[in-house]
Amino acid sequence: MRVLPLTPKSFSLALSVLKGGGVIIHPTETCYGLACDLTNPAAVARRFTRKKRPLNQPVSSLFSSIEQVKQYVLWNAQAETLAKKSLPGPLTLILPLRIIAPHILYPTPPRTSDKGHRTKDEVRTIGIRISSHPIAQELVERFGKPLSTTSANIHGHPPTYCPEEILAQFSDDLPDTLLLDSG
Repeated sequence: MRVLPLTPKSFSLALSVLKGGGVIIHPTETCYGLACDLTNPAAVARRFTRKKRPLNQPVSSLFSSIEQVKQYVLWNAQAETLAKKSLPGPLTLILPLRIIAPHILYPTPPRTSDKGHRTKDEVRTIGIRISSHPIAQELVERFGKPLSTTSANIHGHPPTYCPEEILAQFSDDLPDTLLLDSG
């Protein structure tokens, strides 16, 4: 794992890692997050492997704005009310995915048989977040697509709040993982 202090250069490198299908660890308004490109099934599978999370347990998704969210999910009045009250911020809305969207999203790694495709009658949901943390928000805005994100910890272990805790949990080498250390 590469640990870099948060600088404009390391931020650009993090965007390159994401675009290349890698995994990054970044600060959020709650704890450090483990993120990857939500439209890249191999990156999502890699992130699940890093976290040791069961493949049938979806994680939340980071979007840049409500406008971007509406391109991917079926928005409703209750979501609008909650969003106006609590977003951006540490709230996750669970909403059904649209069948037609700018990109296929992978809340979990695809099964070999489905490759992310859905039938008209199948309803899949996704956890939606819009971060109030300036670094997380800038990442998703500059990346241009939603990010798959979850707390940067091994599944079943406590959340991590500093790079030392992350390194202790992820003691094995994570070669394509970049940690943006903001303290």
